[in-house]
Parts: sequence; C-alpha cells; structure tokens
Amino acid sequence: MDQWAIFLFTHESQFILNTDFRRTFIWREPGTRYLPSNVREIDHYGGGGLMVWAGIMLDGRAPLHVFERGTVTGVRYRDEILEPYVRLFRGAVGPEFILMDDNTRPHRALLVDEFIESEDISRMDWPGRSPDLNPIENVCDALGRAIATRNPPPRTSLEMKTTLLNEWDQLPQEMINCLISSMKS
Repeated sequence: MDQWAIFLFTHESQFILNTDFRRTFIWREPGTRYLPSNVREIDHYGGGGLMVWAGIMLDGRAPLHVFERGTVTGVRYRDEILEPYVRLFRGAVGPEFILMDDNTRPHRALLVDEFIESEDISRMDWPGRSPDLNPIENVCDALGRAIATRNPPPRTSLEMKTTLLNEWDQLPQEMINCLISSMKS
C-alpha cells in the first residue's frame, strides 16, 4: 500500500445541470401514459454544466477545483491546477512524488511539459484511453451519484458549484484509500 503513497491521481469531470441521468422508471397501467402522475417534465437542452478537477492520494485529497467558464487549455491547466495544487503536493511529498494525469491535449501541451520539468515533477506512464485504470474515476462517479441523490437537485450553476464542493468534502477518505489500495502494483 505504501507504494501508492507518493502518487497524486487526478482527473477532470463535467457535471451537467438538468440532464436525463436522474431517470425515474415507473410501471404504469396500459392506457395511462399521459396521466399527470405519469408525466415528468425534462429539459432536453441541458442547462449548462461545470468542469471540475479533482486530485486524490492515500490519506489525502486536493480541494475540488471548479473551472469558471470555458474549456480547459494548457495555460489554464498550468495556471489553475499545476501551480496552486500539484506544486504544493510535490513539495509536501518530496522528490519521489509522481503525478498521474491522463493523456488529454491540455496535459501534454509544451508549456505544461516545460512547467512540470522546471518543478521536477515526475509523471506516471499511463496508456491513453484507459480511464478504468485510474481510481479517481470511481471517486468522480461517487461524487456524481451523491449529486444525483440531492432532493431537490441543483438548478443553477452556483447551486451546482456549492453542492459539488460540499459533497467532495463529505466523500469518505476511507473509500478513497480503499480504491487506491485495490490497485495492483
């Protein structure tokens, strides 16, 4: 288990407002399809969403970072994630620290590579398109399930942001440790 203590597993996830993922399946009698009790209004056009960055370690996690508007670029990744969060974790763990990020374009931008090299941060070799190997995928899924159980659900971006931050802080560290520990070396 100690072998994973030097790794920071990271991931970006998008959380959408007003989606159909909260489907409620009902059994109804034939011919009762349009009764008011069997009709649920759904916003098929979404309602916006938020992109977040999350980082986990054994016995720790980074604060959840919510990107304000726009897409994640190499510049934003360096300025909003690497400098304020990853640099601190690297300093706390020491030179043996290893960052696990995926192979998305912003993570492999030249300015990101230069920053990582200048900060003496090591990256884990990771096969492309292999999210099932990263334990943080399960943590982000747990966060999404926690959001989905909210009643009433978040209806605005501000409500979603507040809910995401609160639910992130409430995720049990024991669950995160178990997910990381379950990985084979």
